[in-house]
Amino acid sequence: MEMVVTFPGGKRVDAAFEGFTVRTDQSKENGGEGAEPEPFQLFLASLVTCAGIYVLGFCQKRDIPTDGISLVQRTEKNNETKRYDNISIEIRLPSDFPDRYVDAVINSANLCAVKKHIMTPPSFEITAVKG
Repeated sequence: MEMVVTFPGGKRVDAAFEGFTVRTDQSKENGGEGAEPEPFQLFLASLVTCAGIYVLGFCQKRDIPTDGISLVQRTEKNNETKRYDNISIEIRLPSDFPDRYVDAVINSANLCAVKKHIMTPPSFEITAVKG
């Protein structure tokens, strides 16, 4: 997949790919207008929405209603390193969710491809081309 990044002004950075445009900005504290999510916020959102699509697929495959199911992601940042030491995802299930599927729905969320890429990171190569 190829993504093309452009700079539409201010601290905004947009990525275009496959007919979509993902718009980002920086917060006002970081010199932006705060009009769009920051890139790292999108990264965090990709983790929980990826887990969510696996939970959704698990439920749909078994005809389990998803009303009342939600995922809540929390992060803990290390003030010294400025990095996140812990990312937790809580799957909130309604009281009538079948007990026999609780562990299985957690296992399905753990199949998230974004998480797997973090756990076994790809190599990165950055080059520059002039002209």
